[in-house]
Amino acid sequence: MLESDPFCDFSKHEDPSIALPSSYIPLPDGPHTRELASARRMPPKRATFKVFSGVLMLALFFAIIIGGRNSDVHANGNALLATSTSSMASKPLRPVSRGLSAGVSEKANHVFSGIEVVSFPWNNTMLSWQRTAYHFQPEKNWMNDPNGPMYYKGWYHFFYQYNPNGPVWGDIVWGHAASKDLIHWLHLPLAMVADQWYDLNGVWTGSATLLPDGRVIMLYTGSTNESVQVQNLAYPANLSDPLLVNWEKYSGNPVLRPPPGVDLKDFRDPTTAWYTSDGKWNIAIGSKVNKTGITLIYHTEDFKSYELLDGVLHAVPGTGMWECVDFYPVSKISGKGLDTSANGPEVKHVLKTSLDNDKNDYYAIGTYDEKAGRWVPDNPKIGIELRYDYGIFYASKSFYDLHKGRRVLWGWIKESDSEIADVKKGWASVQSIPRTVLLDTKTGTNLLQWPVEEVDSLRLTSREFERVEVKAGSVVPLDIDAATQLDIFAEFELDREALEMTAQTNVEFSCSTSGGAAERGALGPFGLLVLADDSLSEQTPVYFFIVKGTDGNLKTFFCADQTRSSEATDVNKQIYGSSVPVLKDEKLSVRILVDHSIVEIFAQGGRTCITSRVYPTKAIYGAARLFLFNNATGASVTSSLKIWQMNSAFIRPFQPGQDA
Repeated sequence: MLESDPFCDFSKHEDPSIALPSSYIPLPDGPHTRELASARRMPPKRATFKVFSGVLMLALFFAIIIGGRNSDVHANGNALLATSTSSMASKPLRPVSRGLSAGVSEKANHVFSGIEVVSFPWNNTMLSWQRTAYHFQPEKNWMNDPNGPMYYKGWYHFFYQYNPNGPVWGDIVWGHAASKDLIHWLHLPLAMVADQWYDLNGVWTGSATLLPDGRVIMLYTGSTNESVQVQNLAYPANLSDPLLVNWEKYSGNPVLRPPPGVDLKDFRDPTTAWYTSDGKWNIAIGSKVNKTGITLIYHTEDFKSYELLDGVLHAVPGTGMWECVDFYPVSKISGKGLDTSANGPEVKHVLKTSLDNDKNDYYAIGTYDEKAGRWVPDNPKIGIELRYDYGIFYASKSFYDLHKGRRVLWGWIKESDSEIADVKKGWASVQSIPRTVLLDTKTGTNLLQWPVEEVDSLRLTSREFERVEVKAGSVVPLDIDAATQLDIFAEFELDREALEMTAQTNVEFSCSTSGGAAERGALGPFGLLVLADDSLSEQTPVYFFIVKGTDGNLKTFFCADQTRSSEATDVNKQIYGSSVPVLKDEKLSVRILVDHSIVEIFAQGGRTCITSRVYPTKAIYGAARLFLFNNATGASVTSSLKIWQMNSAFIRPFQPGQDA
């Protein structure tokens, strides 16, 4: 046990704002200025020599620059990938915008725009370690939004936004993969490419609807040759093929154009359709009017002709563009998922949107009036304020898995390192582990998200630790074989006497604005240090922090602190988290999936979730360690854990004719 105040230097760590993503190029030196004439004219020979020397030095400078540059990689028509050398000087940098001018949310990492930093000298050993072992990602290049997930004839299908030409956003088409179990995947040929005028600038996000007669309907947003966002219809070329390898686009596309009053670039991402009592289908599409985010509802019988319903499903002023809207039912009484068309007195409806303004996914639970075409949140005061995930998790898409009677959720987990590093490693982004989604019937106010049960099949050997005492201000190493691919379940109990003795306070706490795991309180922080090295110079604390209010009640927060996760300078290091409901007699509990550079965390059975991208330079391979810690000032903590080593998923290309 280490008890020599292991967090004493937390306040001295490098300012996370110093790190920057590498999707940047140097700023120009500024406006050219006319040089003032010298007060003393040089002699002619001396002036000639100076001019000749200056020209020679300028030519040499350009030769060095040109010779030292990495070869540019074309990936976005008119946009070049960022390039770097490890000796890059510290200069203010300007981000390369990706996606915004095309009419979608910004895809480049802009957190550290204009801050003087150096690009970290990543080597292949570090970058190779970052590739995940059991999260879905393509073999190479850029990936973003999940699209059209479904279960069809014994196979789970997953489509995704993909750039086949490089590891940055651009040239977007639909990648396609299939799986028997949501864990092991076959990479299939591209499902749809940008080959028609109505999707020439991108085959963007869409959703699948399975009809009762067995047909499969795919609606997706296309960016036209004039960058207008329209909705298009596609369907499998051969319904007898369980792998759905070939797709056809409807000859009458586009089936929907932006309605009057909606900007031509603010009309995208159709949902899965739901069947209504009048024998028609409804779909929802995200948009905005001025700064008010809205969800439009369309009626259709054949998915070719549509009627825009009066009003909107829901609108929230000040939220901006609503992307990737999702709308689905959850049961108030059952632990099972519901078909997207389900409705009735025992059903609530979830409305989720991805907010372009801050790149987070928000949801609210409410009641859907099908006849009126309106959805009303249970708590009208909050609008749409709960989050699926308080870390990196965006553009999510759910589907009803009729095979197992559950709703499954996918989310795009983007990179938070530099674009320079992404180019060097040749890929960018992963997908979250698929999660089941249920209404939390104990609170009635939030959802529960949990990794699909198939993840458990990857568990290998395990270690159990029973009632480990972690004294205030101490760190306890956990003796496990390796710490790079883990499934951790941990429970914590605070010393009851310390709980009763702790003074009440009116001090407000927030994970994101606190000092992270360095900020000591009477009742926290305490939890686990994942992806840490022996010296704790790199570590990612995952922890609880409890505050006793002036009313004597306890409020529990759950956080993930990345401020010391890496010694690299060009990495975004934030503190994520939120409060988490803890009911009477519940133990504090957390499940953590560690898979190289991604850490997915589920607190209190999935009431609060946090996903982090972590890029250590030391705590990799066999040097990665796992610790318990307690940085509270006066309360001891007892923890019980079970930790599994995790196998790698089998994700490979599918060759026609081979045995699937």
